[in-house]
Amino acid sequence: MNKSIVSSETEIDVPFFDVDLIEIVWHGNYAKYFEIARCDLLDKIGYGYMAMRDSGYAWPVIDLRIRYAKPVIFRQKIIVQADLVEWQNRLKINYQIIDKVSGVRLSRGYTSQVAVDMANREMCYESPAILWQKLGFEKS
Repeated sequence: MNKSIVSSETEIDVPFFDVDLIEIVWHGNYAKYFEIARCDLLDKIGYGYMAMRDSGYAWPVIDLRIRYAKPVIFRQKIIVQADLVEWQNRLKINYQIIDKVSGVRLSRGYTSQVAVDMANREMCYESPAILWQKLGFEKS
């Protein structure tokens, strides 16, 4: 497992509109929870989606994996942990969804994103210098 470069925790109180008839979160909403946590993580380093756009890069998700261990239910308070583990050629963020009260892991997953130069719509094979700077590194 890769070491986290930066991490964040986001608390979510599961709303009614995210659940099905038996009050279990619909599986597609886990991706939304990952997105909420990813935004918090990126804001933490000062490189949220608006800053990405302003720097001339889009960062589309190219891979998403979710492993469901236990159901998340209506009104459950959860913590979504997001850990940035790769950044040189892509952004790879690992996630865990944890029950706030018990600390039990409910699911885990990851997303991968690549930089796309918005001027020519070409994928970058290395992360741009702006990301390195936001993480406190110099690009060689």
